[in-house]
Amino acid sequence: MKLGLACLVLGYLLSQFYRAFLAVLAGPLTQDLAVTPDDLALSSGLWFLVFAAAQIPLGMALDQIGPRRTTALMLGLGGTGGAALFALAQNATHIHLAMMLLGVGCAPVLMASYYIFARSFAPAVFATLAGAVIGLGSLGNILGAWPLAWASEVYGWRMALWVMAGITALVATVLWVVIPDPPRAEAPQGTKARLRDVLRIRALWWMMPLLFVNYAPAAGLRGLWVGPYMTDTFGADANLVGQATLVMAFAMIAGNFAYGPLDRLFGTRKWVILGGNLLGAAALAVLAIAPALGFWPSAMLLAAVGFFGASFPMLMAHGRSFIPAHLTGRGVTLINLFSIGGVGLLQVASGHLHRMGDGSYSLLFGFFALLLLAGCAVYLFATDRTD
Repeated sequence: MKLGLACLVLGYLLSQFYRAFLAVLAGPLTQDLAVTPDDLALSSGLWFLVFAAAQIPLGMALDQIGPRRTTALMLGLGGTGGAALFALAQNATHIHLAMMLLGVGCAPVLMASYYIFARSFAPAVFATLAGAVIGLGSLGNILGAWPLAWASEVYGWRMALWVMAGITALVATVLWVVIPDPPRAEAPQGTKARLRDVLRIRALWWMMPLLFVNYAPAAGLRGLWVGPYMTDTFGADANLVGQATLVMAFAMIAGNFAYGPLDRLFGTRKWVILGGNLLGAAALAVLAIAPALGFWPSAMLLAAVGFFGASFPMLMAHGRSFIPAHLTGRGVTLINLFSIGGVGLLQVASGHLHRMGDGSYSLLFGFFALLLLAGCAVYLFATDRTD
């Protein structure tokens, strides 16, 4: 069990790398392939949209055939194939297709971990374990920051992606061998496990708007916009962009570990989640008002967005507490669908917004701040629950 979970963390590290590495490669890709920031916004959005679309069949697969085969096959075929296609890319269309394949490959890794936690561990520690997996796996954000910038400058971005393709294939092979399949939970006699049964849980309805917008600012900014923003506003080179993304990545890791035990410490999930997201909205508001505040002050504000935006594991724990055991796979993947789907749609929208606003980053930050505030307003009506 411990070995299998450790390897799933490695798989999730790759997932974090692939969702965030475009920010660092934006400059080289623009030079070599003539792609624009708007092209890359679409590519990044497609990764999240395909990742989200995979969650529905993924939930059924986890409940019916278990996490081992599901995760190893999807990561091995989609992840390895996507990285290889990216390394061979000659234009924006190839980048789009590669990111879509990578979205398929990365889709099962975190949910397989959450499925095992929900089926094999005490509910009270779910949020802590969920946060730890994201925190440790977010080291992929670190690899996708300064180390990738260094490797792309020294060896070229194509060679860096070929190396990542090989690593992805190796991790998928190991996962096939070591992931445990927990015992299946049977539905009550006379019933079947159906997605619509999860959709009927009204307690989840008040959480979904915040889930839709919660991760979008941190993922969108770290995954793409940090690079163009720092370059266009402060004239930052690849090395400085790598440093800024590295700081934000460390903040996101720290946030995941910080949120984990707070529900047991304060006896509430709702108010921990609400407070953190309001602080994230405040950091975005400052960036919207003063986008040219200075390189390092802006980097610190982006780090605050990453830190306070790391409440997804707590939101997942809050939602999972209302889901019956036989619907675990479908439940956690539906919650993830809203979160990742929101990132994908809003990332695509951010590209259009950036273009319509003549490259205004103030408009972009304000857009994300207002979305967070709207999600928090609906979440106020959610029912609090701890295990």
